[in-house]
Amino acid sequence: MAVKTILPQQKLRYGFLCFSRLLSSDQDLTNTICRILSDNRAPHHDLSSHLRPFSSHLSSSPSLISSILLRSRRLPHASLSFFLFLSSLPPPSPLSPDHFCVLFSSLSTSPSLLPHFHSLLFSYRSLVSHSLFHRMFSSYARHKLPSEAVSVFNLMADLGFTPSVLDLHALLYSLCKYEFVSEAEQFFAEIKSQFSISNQTYTILISGWARVHDSKRALKLFGEMLQQGFEPDLPCYNAVLAALCRAGELESAHEQLNKMQQVHKLEPDAATYSAFLRAATDKKDLNSTIRVLDRMKRSGLTPNVFTYNIVIKLLCELERIDEAYELLDEMLLRGVKPGIWTYNPILAAHCKLKESNKALRLVERMDSESCSPDKHTYNMLLKMLLDVGRINKANELWEGMEKRQFYPPASCYAVMVHGLCRKRGRVEEACGYFERMVEEGIPPYADTCKLLRQRLIRVGLRNRLDLVADRMRRSSSCKIRELSSIMDGSNRTVDEETGEEGETPRQSLYS
Repeated sequence: MAVKTILPQQKLRYGFLCFSRLLSSDQDLTNTICRILSDNRAPHHDLSSHLRPFSSHLSSSPSLISSILLRSRRLPHASLSFFLFLSSLPPPSPLSPDHFCVLFSSLSTSPSLLPHFHSLLFSYRSLVSHSLFHRMFSSYARHKLPSEAVSVFNLMADLGFTPSVLDLHALLYSLCKYEFVSEAEQFFAEIKSQFSISNQTYTILISGWARVHDSKRALKLFGEMLQQGFEPDLPCYNAVLAALCRAGELESAHEQLNKMQQVHKLEPDAATYSAFLRAATDKKDLNSTIRVLDRMKRSGLTPNVFTYNIVIKLLCELERIDEAYELLDEMLLRGVKPGIWTYNPILAAHCKLKESNKALRLVERMDSESCSPDKHTYNMLLKMLLDVGRINKANELWEGMEKRQFYPPASCYAVMVHGLCRKRGRVEEACGYFERMVEEGIPPYADTCKLLRQRLIRVGLRNRLDLVADRMRRSSSCKIRELSSIMDGSNRTVDEETGEEGETPRQSLYS
């Protein structure tokens, strides 16, 4: 009698109902439920029937819900279905305003789903919060939809919220951050009579003009502020100085600095010097950069993390890594906590010079100082380790990602697949990473599919290629199913630059 073989992935997918009672921790439940969401992500899937056995766990653990929503934020359809299932559970509802915010973050990765979220706003008014509106402002601006961001602000009153000046500031800041400064100033002009505006309001807009290097518009707005009778404060002057320095108008910047000190009796702070520091680093002028930094210290000011970061980045670009480490040590002595933007330039310098041991020690230092690596950290390090032939170390680094609560996106998988494909005898290992990516429901890049197909054919592994193509055709992800045509050779004209969330493969591999 023939015995039916049950594949490991089938056990994982369908055996959870038998073993759910044995799950002993929230981490186990998170892993299991996230797998269910991944396997039932399509809109037509009956996710509720798979989730029902876990109802009691979910009803009693808001933290479990948070973990699942955070882990599944790249699965917007599944996240929405999961949220709707939770809302159908008997009272009291386990859902909170924080869960609603995380759901929005997930749906915002797919702009086509944003209208669905708008319909939810009125159905779940009790879960709407000021922080949700602020997150929506930022998301719409990031997706280059400034008018929609303004519409959300106008929607606040319909949902029972009286917009405050803090909400106005959040909207203006989001628009300016993504360089919609004209739209921000226009809306400000229309609505300013309804709010008690302050120096901070003008400072946000002036900083926006500084971001887009338009010193004339910044000075014009600054003049309007003075005419309105507002006394400029230090942050406002710093925004003006940043606008002038970024435009390369250093003489005018020094004039404004003198006026700030002599007329308004304001003393420079770390942000003041940072404006001049950025101007020097933009010109790759290390001597001027060091002079500004020394002047800052002589004034008794502790540079902030942003100031240190731009100097460290310049030192690393000039391959003066030892001096960068000296500044890193100085930061800690002065009580300034380094961040990912501090470490990544140093790591990039080590990777450029193929200094694998120093790079790995730097990541250990990051761990000891509670600074979590991001995708750029991993991409740089993995690519360098593969380039120098330290394959086992790259695999070890990969396996340690989950312990750091990092879940690799398509760009990280692409680094591994491309790197291993170019190593003799490692094509099957590359294929293993590709299969894991497909299994996780993460669409690969088109050129990753093409490269793996070419290598599998070259080494005579057509059967493995057929299995991979078949797995892609059966994926619940529409994008992966589309890409299967590259793997099976039926479509050789797919754009090689196609990538998830707007990233191109070439950018991802070398970021």
